[in-house]
Parts: sequence; structure tokens; C-alpha cells
Amino acid sequence: MKDSDRKALVIFMIAVGVGMLVALAGSQGGATVGGFPLFALGVAAAFVIQWLAFVPAFRAQTEKYYDLTGALTYINITVLLVVLTPGVDARGLLLAAMVVAWAVRLGSFLFRRVSKHGKDDRFDEIKPSFIRFLNTWTVQGLWVVLTAAAAWIAITSVARVALDWWALAGFVVWAVGFGIEALADNQKGRFKADPVNKGRFISTGLWSRSRHPNYFGEIVLWTGVLVIAVPVLEGWQWLALLSPVFVALLLIKGSGIPLLEKKADKKWGGDPDYEAYKKNTPILIPKL
Repeated sequence: MKDSDRKALVIFMIAVGVGMLVALAGSQGGATVGGFPLFALGVAAAFVIQWLAFVPAFRAQTEKYYDLTGALTYINITVLLVVLTPGVDARGLLLAAMVVAWAVRLGSFLFRRVSKHGKDDRFDEIKPSFIRFLNTWTVQGLWVVLTAAAAWIAITSVARVALDWWALAGFVVWAVGFGIEALADNQKGRFKADPVNKGRFISTGLWSRSRHPNYFGEIVLWTGVLVIAVPVLEGWQWLALLSPVFVALLLIKGSGIPLLEKKADKKWGGDPDYEAYKKNTPILIPKL
């Protein structure tokens, strides 16, 4: 077995192990169905959906439905938890609506993008390897679980708290983040669709305030989800605090900003305009 395959296998086991621990912790104080914790059911389903989608993807050697599968996982499991949770309240319904709205917008955006370009070159070296390609789907399952943890824990919690200032504040924060992410994606999409901009980097609109405004919006909106969930958290359910922290670490230190910055430096490094843009524009938090 190649070193890359061994590393992927280790990551696979770690991802599944972390998922099991999250399922155990988040299920405390949560509703059950047939004696099985609903939150743990959602966690298990997140991984199973990815593995089922991996089979035809590996056979066809395509990543075209990777992002779409992730988005549909959020939507299907969130709706499932709402349906199965006894007496789900307004807070749970609000959180479910927010998660579904975000997943529908981002999932459709990413699917249109990969359909237009035909492929995602991040997968070129990974697809031929069974374990490495499987690993990417498994990690996506963990991404779904950790990102949606706050919402899913609150939805399935047996604790019930009427909508309050926490809910209002969280919704406002979520709406701001959602708006920033959607606007940034829209601005970049229109920029790249204009033939005049071929080979150029975007530095207008929100992109003149931050080099990654869409990622800033993503972190903000999941912080809003956590704020709404806070009043019903207890015991090990406080694991939900990991949700926006995980999103931030993934985008800032993982597969988000570092990869895009490296790609941009390779493409435009040395260009005076790009170097000036990079020097004067914050990497994440927009300048006023």
C-alpha cells in the first residue's frame, strides 16, 4: 500500500471515530425513536449517504455530484430530524429552515459551477485511488456532521425554550452571513462569466473589502445558528460549540483559504496589481 493510501486510511478511521464520539455526546438529552437517539441516527445517515454516493462516483471516476451530495445530505437529514422529533418547537423549525435555505443555495451554486467547468481539478490525483477517493466522501460526511451539529442537537433536544432574544440575535447574525456569502458568490460568478475578465482576478464589490468574503459570510452564518441553539444546550450537548469553530478552522487553515491563496499566488504572483491587491486587502475579515 502506498504511503498516500495509508495516510488516507488513517484519516478515514479518525473521521469515523470522531463522528461516533460526536454522535454519543450530542445525543445526551436528545429525543429517541425506537430507543435509538435521533441525533446519532442523523450522524450515521450523514456517513452512509456519502458512502452510497461514492460507489457510482468511483465507477464513473467523477466528482460532479460531490458537492450536490453534501448539500442534499444537509437537507434530507435536517428534514428527517424535524419529522421524527416529537413535539419539535419553533426554535427547531427556525433552525431547520435556516440550514435548508443555506444548503439549497450553496449546493445549487456549487453544482452549477462544477457542471459549467466539467470537473474539479482538486480530485484529479485522488479519483483513481479507491481509498483516497472514498476518504474524501467520508471526510465530507464528518464535515456535514460537525457543521450542522448545533442545529441538529437543538432540533432533537428534549429541552424546549420559546423563541427569545437569543433566537432573534442569532437569526440576524445568520442573515448577515448568508447575505454576504450569497452576494460574494454572485459577484464572482458574474465577474468570471464576463469574457473581458478572462485570466483576471476579482477585486471589485465585496472582493475589494476581503480576499475571501464568501468564507467570512460562511463563518458568520454558522455562528448565528449556534447563538439560536444556545438556550437548549446542556451537558455534553455543548459540543455544539465546535460547529462554527470547525467551519472557521476548515476554511482558514484547511481546504479553504490556504489552497486558494496558493493557487492565486501561482497564477498572478509577481503581477503588480495583484501584489497591491493582496497587500491592501484583508484575507478574511472585510475592511470597512
